[in-house]
Amino acid sequence: MIVSGVLGALCIFPLSNEKVRLRLLTAWSVALLKGLGIQVDADLRHATPGVLVVANHISWIDIFVINAVLPSAFISKEEVRHWPIFGWLATKNDTVFLRRGSRGHARIINQQIGQLLADGRDVAVFPEGTTTDGTHLLHFHAALLQPALLAKHPVLPVALSYWEPDGQRSLAPRYDGDISLGQCLATILGRKRLIAKLVTTPPLGLNGEDRRQVATEARLAIALAAGLPQPNNPPERPAGLPGAGQSVGRPTSSQCPAPVDSA
Repeated sequence: MIVSGVLGALCIFPLSNEKVRLRLLTAWSVALLKGLGIQVDADLRHATPGVLVVANHISWIDIFVINAVLPSAFISKEEVRHWPIFGWLATKNDTVFLRRGSRGHARIINQQIGQLLADGRDVAVFPEGTTTDGTHLLHFHAALLQPALLAKHPVLPVALSYWEPDGQRSLAPRYDGDISLGQCLATILGRKRLIAKLVTTPPLGLNGEDRRQVATEARLAIALAAGLPQPNNPPERPAGLPGAGQSVGRPTSSQCPAPVDSA
């Protein structure tokens, strides 16, 4: 699938208009997920073009789940640009690369994201900045939501979760702690089928809210839609998961570093 993505980006993307590129991105993501035995169950009732998609982060496959139904330009750390294959593919998909600790660069990024949103593109970000095992949420970095608010475009909270066919929450896709990419992939392939649920919730940031308020509301909306413990509450067992423990988050290829003025 990675090879086909590279060949597609090399041979087709440069010759295609934006509408065709988005269709190709969706088709490739769907094909990759199908190859991994993952079925996407999406509730898109609140989705509209030109939004900042704000999602919780569990696995490297989150990117493909989102792109399968909401093809987006992702916000990523600058280092990804230089990664073999993945960095090149990310660049071809209009990825916005965020440089750590640079206020001047942040202004440029705000303009770049604002232009994508104005053009009707969806832009996606993982405001936790790292992954969890999917049983809880981490702090949301509010500064990552600022570009949408400056451009007066809505923030769309999107809840991601993974489930076994019997209705139990699945930890198979988790890519946190000391789990390697190979181990994560092997665990996913060891399941006959997994269900990736993507749930959109009502858009935020349209009534003059500041970024901290939007981040707080988005985190709560995602927790409720994913059946996770509500933020600021003591840890508890999420719905549908017997005996799940806490995990230590780890960065992935889609990690969003917290800007210098993050909150």
